[in-house]
Amino acid sequence: MKKALALLLSVMTLISSFGQRTFHLYSPDSSLHVAINTTGQLTYELYAGSTLLVHSSTIDLKLSNSSQLNNSLRKVKSNYSKINETINVPIPYRRKTVINHYNQLELLFKNPFSIQFLLYNNGLAYRIGLQIKASLQVQNETAEFNIDKDANLWFAHINKRDGQDRYHTSYEGVYKKEMLSSIPDTMMTFAPAVASLSNGYHLAFSDANLIDYPGMFLQKTATGLKGSFAPYPIAEEKTAGEFPQYLVSKRADYIAKINGSRMLPWRAVLVGKNDTELPSNDLLYCLGDASKITDPSWIRYGKGTDEWITGINLFNVPFVAGINTESYKYYIDFAKRFGFNQIMLDAGWSDYQDLFKITPGLDLKELVAYAKQKNIRLMLWTLCSTLDKQLDSILPQFNKWGIESIMTDFMDRDDQPMVNFYHRIAKVCADHKITIMFHGAFPPKGINRTWPNIITHEGVLGSEWNIWSDLPTPEHDVAIAYTRMLAGPLDYEPGILWNAQKDQFRTVSKNPMSQGTRCHQLAMFVTYDSPLQIFSGNISQGLLEPTFMELLGSIPTTWDDTKILQGKIGEFIITARRKENDWFISGLNNETKRTIILPLDFLKSDSNYWLTICKDGMNAANYGSDYVLKTEEISFKEPLTITMEKGGGFLIRLTGKEPVKLTNQK
Repeated sequence: MKKALALLLSVMTLISSFGQRTFHLYSPDSSLHVAINTTGQLTYELYAGSTLLVHSSTIDLKLSNSSQLNNSLRKVKSNYSKINETINVPIPYRRKTVINHYNQLELLFKNPFSIQFLLYNNGLAYRIGLQIKASLQVQNETAEFNIDKDANLWFAHINKRDGQDRYHTSYEGVYKKEMLSSIPDTMMTFAPAVASLSNGYHLAFSDANLIDYPGMFLQKTATGLKGSFAPYPIAEEKTAGEFPQYLVSKRADYIAKINGSRMLPWRAVLVGKNDTELPSNDLLYCLGDASKITDPSWIRYGKGTDEWITGINLFNVPFVAGINTESYKYYIDFAKRFGFNQIMLDAGWSDYQDLFKITPGLDLKELVAYAKQKNIRLMLWTLCSTLDKQLDSILPQFNKWGIESIMTDFMDRDDQPMVNFYHRIAKVCADHKITIMFHGAFPPKGINRTWPNIITHEGVLGSEWNIWSDLPTPEHDVAIAYTRMLAGPLDYEPGILWNAQKDQFRTVSKNPMSQGTRCHQLAMFVTYDSPLQIFSGNISQGLLEPTFMELLGSIPTTWDDTKILQGKIGEFIITARRKENDWFISGLNNETKRTIILPLDFLKSDSNYWLTICKDGMNAANYGSDYVLKTEEISFKEPLTITMEKGGGFLIRLTGKEPVKLTNQK
């Protein structure tokens, strides 16, 4: 009987496809609904109940042989299906498991085109499919996201660089809010960007699962946003200077080379009914291809140090600080003392253009042996063009040295060949069991599912910008959690220990300060997704505050679960993360002082908890480094009242048993 019913349904679906011009797909809980129209051109509308979220938006693809998706919409066939599976996350930067639950509609058009729509309870995704026997070029893709003109848009503000084309960027932009109607049509940003609608919904627009295809920038239109794609590079020039890189000097009149049967990357709309639903949305991770690493047990993560932001500006040491063996041993001792498991050797440990040419004064063999003795790993910085040139020879050398983690930097592009670079580097590193972090990089958007050894990406305006600008404001820091973080792990590198309010801030090289309070910096270690958290503060200063550093060192970087308890985009966010039976709660605030009431009912326990809290001190409004750190027993039934200073924050550690008391609590 069941087989007969299934057959009848499939026949009815097939019959209804011919001549049908509008197709409907509902989310598993029926809260979202997408209507797909194939009359004249392929368009879609996204609804929440009867509320229109995404207005009629066009989808199209044009190939170099004059084939075009919107000229191939006759005789549509449709297939519906349902998927409900659990994804085990090998490096759980938010939670151990992710529910991948959606309804799917596949539309088959005249060859070579097809399209898949997935509708989740918290978002929509679609991707175009191709079946091509010969090599062709994709001339262009149309991906529109039309929305209410009264929407506010949160996006990374980036400017075209002198002497470079508009697609060359390090993906580091300050996140600000603007009315969509007031943004000039020349605006272009990278995904994801977030629209706050007047009806209270929030929509994030992004691409996902970038493979052998350029990434999607977002450009302002009269009715919303549309995708913009870097044309294929056909000529490059290598720059001079400290960090040479390849710039595109000429681009083709197409965006990608295509051959065979394949699916293009996903276009996605993440949906939040309120502000707090966005930061823990796992849709872009789900859209990534399944992991290509069958045994991820060798992948390295945790907490580390990086000396580049402070310029190895150590003090109270019996040696001359710099890129030398003594300084890095000092970093290793610091990491060991405070519960870190790696240190970074950033730019300068070798010649930038020859990774085999180690800087005089640095005995890498001795340093590796010392680190191994202390059970501390070394991560090495590389320039991407040098890594690419020496890839076949340097990775075996890293294995011989005992190097398990590297960073590569200055890609600054996401055209088709550069996207392929990421996958090629990830695969070869996986073959050598090396974990990699990308800087000067586009956000992950699912690649971290496919290659979990890509432990984190920069793709964010973070701590280093304090050296030369005032752009990392508290508002920007909060906005990141609702925007850039939706795309996956980010390497902000918080922990600057010289903290100042906005009116006191100034740029200082080798001893930078940050805007906001010390607790604002501390909270980022829990607020931001990243299984590799980098402490960027001056370790000599950290040694003067062992209690604070012990608390920071106790923070995990992978989590069993994550909850967003309270928040408003650009204003504040309260995040709770669980590791086994312990909870860590962070508060990150913008430049408006606020007091929050924090219920603890999510603990679901009948016993009391031990609370360790680090919060803004009474004088933090004038002296940003002022904080209070204490431990006490509390009842889970009683809510907490916490005040965050302007640019402030807090960190809470909750455990069911009395913790070892931190030394010198203040």
